[in-house]
Amino acid sequence: MIPTVQIIGTRNCPNTRKADRFFRERGIRPHFVDLNERPLSKGELANICGNMDPEELLDQDSKAYSKTGLAYMVYDPLEEALKNPAILKTPIVRCGKEVTIGLKPELWSGWLQARE
Repeated sequence: MIPTVQIIGTRNCPNTRKADRFFRERGIRPHFVDLNERPLSKGELANICGNMDPEELLDQDSKAYSKTGLAYMVYDPLEEALKNPAILKTPIVRCGKEVTIGLKPELWSGWLQARE
């Protein structure tokens, strides 16, 4: 059974393009959500963070993160991610209830092997 894979990121992100290529090379056509066209809703963000620390979602090395000055503030990571999707670490890859943040081909391979 071919799993449904969702990739959340931006078209100009090299890691997001690598994730898309990873799945396409294995015969899976992922559903792509471009954060520049459609930011995540509060519910989607909460679902993604279901079993992880919301701080893991933020790319603390990005220019967008440093421009916001979040390193010097106390903030709610989910609220900041809703206000400014550019601070999210991408790609966010979902397959069923599994979620990864960033480039994780070794985990994705495990997902695909478990579904065979």
